[in-house]
Amino acid sequence: MGRFDQQVVVVTGGARGIGFSTAQRFAAEGAAVALLDLDAHTAALAAAELGASKAIGIACDVGDESSAQAAVEQVVREFGGLHVLVNNAGVTRDNLLFKMTSTDWDTVMNVHLRGAFLMTRAAQKAFVEQKYGKVICISSTSALGNRGQANYSAAKMGIQGFVRTLAIEFGPFGVTANAVAPGFIATEMTDATAQRLGMDPVEFRKANAEANPVRRVGKPEDIAAAVTFLASDEASYITGQTLYVDGGAKL
Repeated sequence: MGRFDQQVVVVTGGARGIGFSTAQRFAAEGAAVALLDLDAHTAALAAAELGASKAIGIACDVGDESSAQAAVEQVVREFGGLHVLVNNAGVTRDNLLFKMTSTDWDTVMNVHLRGAFLMTRAAQKAFVEQKYGKVICISSTSALGNRGQANYSAAKMGIQGFVRTLAIEFGPFGVTANAVAPGFIATEMTDATAQRLGMDPVEFRKANAEANPVRRVGKPEDIAAAVTFLASDEASYITGQTLYVDGGAKL
């Protein structure tokens, strides 16, 4: 028996990195999983890779109201319900403030904050009606401030305020809301950051590993473990919290 048998899970930005690893963990523990990503083909391929008996890939722009609503409705229609929402979709548009364009700012806010809002609002109907649901949003240690990431830092701290308010509003309906704030995680996104900075990705990872007490970089599986814990009934008395998963880097 898996922790998520008979449960339906949606993971946004689920085709790669943290999202895909999280979807794998849920599938391995018995969940029916819907992977949402911008590209339908990419989402479908990722869903097929899960090897789960029930897994689908859905094209969705989380920052678009009709797209988010349609995706949730499709999941409920095809799987018969919804129990866990993981708001993971994210992008970066890093730059120092005086170089940052309005488009850079709006793009990051649209995906991270507006996306989490629209997806959660669309999912709440199912959660409230069944008096059960779990919302987990991906924040970041960058919420505490990070040079060149005014947009990303603001969005990720906004996520933390968002889940605190959701916890207050949703609690009476049996729904919890929490966030996971990763530190440096070895993904395609952080490799791209290394290249943007003119660094070799391997050296970039090594430098980040040396900057935290456990002396290694995080893996997507580390975040997946935290997300699935908060989504489980073992964490039913935890809500409105942000769990930092960073190897102690921010101590």
